Amino acid sequence: MNLFDSIPPQNGESFTTLLEHKNVRIVRILSSDTPDQREYCQEEDEWVVVIEGSAQLEIKGEARSLKRGEMIFLPAGTPHRVLETAPGTLWLAVHIF
Repeated sequence: MNLFDSIPPQNGESFTTLLEHKNVRIVRILSSDTPDQREYCQEEDEWVVVIEGSAQLEIKGEARSLKRGEMIFLPAGTPHRVLETAPGTLWLAVHIF
């Protein structure tokens, strides 16, 4: 599989698990220009990096922008949502539980 071989969804995001081993799951996320703005509050830690594109997030009620190459760590229990994305934004999310 090639990380970049993908077509953005029409709406929301598509999630592809690339690896799941012991207490780690690595997920490729591909975003449309109309992301699902639901709030996430996961039981596991999450480290996210934007590979291509850009995004506007809301983390604990505060706006945060991420562009290509930028990353963020979200400890378990941190409420967050994706507000905006450039079409075709590609992320990697590492979940640690």
